[in-house]
Amino acid sequence: MRTSRRTSTGCAQFPRTQELYREVCVLLFFRHGITPTANRLYQLVKKGSMSAPAEALTRFWATLREKSRVRIEHPGLPAELQSATGELAAALWTRAVDMAQDQLATAQHEAQLAVADANARQARAEAERDQLRQELTGSAAALDGAQTHITEGEQALAIAVAAASTLQEQVRLAQQGEQQLQQALEAARRDFASELDKLRADGRLAQERLKAAETRALLEIERERQAAARLQKELDTVTRKAEQGSTRQREEVQKLQGQVGDLRQQVGVLEGNLGALRAVNARYVDEAAQAREQRDQLALSLTHAAARQKVPTAKRTAGSRKSSEPVVKSPRTRKS
Repeated sequence: MRTSRRTSTGCAQFPRTQELYREVCVLLFFRHGITPTANRLYQLVKKGSMSAPAEALTRFWATLREKSRVRIEHPGLPAELQSATGELAAALWTRAVDMAQDQLATAQHEAQLAVADANARQARAEAERDQLRQELTGSAAALDGAQTHITEGEQALAIAVAAASTLQEQVRLAQQGEQQLQQALEAARRDFASELDKLRADGRLAQERLKAAETRALLEIERERQAAARLQKELDTVTRKAEQGSTRQREEVQKLQGQVGDLRQQVGVLEGNLGALRAVNARYVDEAAQAREQRDQLALSLTHAAARQKVPTAKRTAGSRKSSEPVVKSPRTRKS
């Protein structure tokens, strides 16, 4: 390609055919290391007849031999010696040129090998390119399949999101129901605590009244120790019963607290357990009413007992007064 460009340029610069062929010979031999031939010259220049490149090639070789001939001119040397010395120098130069040509051929061969290697690499690269194109085609098909799967996955995701929204709504409704049940449980707990506080207040009042009655009884029947002991035993019995009732109430409260803990875990059965709590609370109210009735009966019995104790005391006081009066003895008594 470079030679054709230069020859075409030479056609414009050298209009004479022989000079053009000579310049082409110089370019081929000295620039590119190619031995010029008549056919190659004609193929490159394509000007004139077939004898023109041969004539130009003959003149080129004659000029080259003439210029390569070494002349050793010395006044003292004979002409034959000068000619022999020039031929020897020309032979050395020719030998050097041949060696250079060999090295050039070796370099050209190595360059050809490198070109062949580059062509082989290019072929492998083209094969890899074709394979990559095939793989790219397969990847495009796989991408289409993946896009289809992605579309299906998006549809499934939309369905899952809708189901999740439904579940969230159900969870919200369940939480509202749980809050309502929790509020009902808190209300029941407050009612129970209020009733329990009332029962405790009633118990404290009953205890205070019992202590007051005991104090009055001890003051009033100080001289009647046996009756006081009996009343004390009765009072101890009542107190023990009250303590047992309080213990039983505490146990029931603990049991109810355990039931409340179970109610927190079993929200679904809250109404049944709440009914049970109300029944137990009603029973506690009945027991408290019974305890109040027993307390009132006990206070009434203590009052009656104190009244009964006061009557004999008054009789004994009258008898003691009679005994303290002087005894008037009858005459019979004096006689005796």
